[in-house]
Amino acid sequence: MHMADALVSPVVGGAMWAASAGLASYAAKQVQKNLDESKVPLMGVLGAFVFAAQMINFTIPGTGSSGHLGGGLLLAALLGPHAAFLTVVSILAVQALFFADGGLLALGCNIINMGLFPCYVAYPLLYAPLAGKQPSKARIFIAALTAAVAGLQLGAFGVVLQTVSSGVTSLPFSTFALLMQPIHLAIGLVEGLITATALAFIRREAPSLLRHQTGASRTVLLTMLVLALATGGLLSWTASTNPDGLEWSIAAASGEEELTAEGPVHTFFAELQEKLSFLPDYNFKPDPEQAQLTEAKPTAWPAVAPGTSVAGITGALITLLLAFGAGKALQHAAKH
Repeated sequence: MHMADALVSPVVGGAMWAASAGLASYAAKQVQKNLDESKVPLMGVLGAFVFAAQMINFTIPGTGSSGHLGGGLLLAALLGPHAAFLTVVSILAVQALFFADGGLLALGCNIINMGLFPCYVAYPLLYAPLAGKQPSKARIFIAALTAAVAGLQLGAFGVVLQTVSSGVTSLPFSTFALLMQPIHLAIGLVEGLITATALAFIRREAPSLLRHQTGASRTVLLTMLVLALATGGLLSWTASTNPDGLEWSIAAASGEEELTAEGPVHTFFAELQEKLSFLPDYNFKPDPEQAQLTEAKPTAWPAVAPGTSVAGITGALITLLLAFGAGKALQHAAKH
């Protein structure tokens, strides 16, 4: 559900940048007030894991579309909403800056849609009350499924509102919404199942994490880091080749696979992203001739690609350092 710059006007993009910056500042202050030092490494490894997990799109049967884990709800359940939001910001920033996944102008929109809704709406208003203080396996399942669906639905509707408000595309509100909401309902159900399974496992192996009592042990941290690197380095080859829910909805509503936007602001951000993204689309940059040959060939599955492995491992490590660094910086500021 990463929005591209072609969907967003400079006004809407700037407004969402300002809103996301304000939320990040608020989250940082809240984390600084109540920071548990043992949670800082957990921010890093969880950020790395969610980054890698988002590379694996799963097919939505019967639609020709795919989706991926958002991860905001899982992060909130393990870190609390404020630290989770900052971790989501780290993930999305790394994706946009270095892998051209989501536009730079649209980064604020993506932070709102994939960070605000799961961390500050779906988690505290749905997951936490439904799971309760002593969550059972059944309550975790119901809470995760309900909250994941709600978070995805709100995020998808946010995409629709931001796109239509921007007015840079011809996508009609009703058609776009009627495509976005059902497909993200299906994606939300899958994310809910994945999140519920992960939380049930953590409840059994490290229940203190769900109660936000302490950080993870070194063994748990190391295991999660290995999982993140294996996911990004190897399992990313198994990602579905179908377009994700947003791309599928745009194609169905407009009849075009890819939209473009013109203007000095869009050009500036496009050129900046091209310079910064050293592994665009999670692969090595191909030369023009090779790119044409690749486009002409049918996409193989699984897509065994060294560039994808490098991107997955590199991105996971950069995200780990960024999220961990943010936590350490807030920890240092709290002491001074």
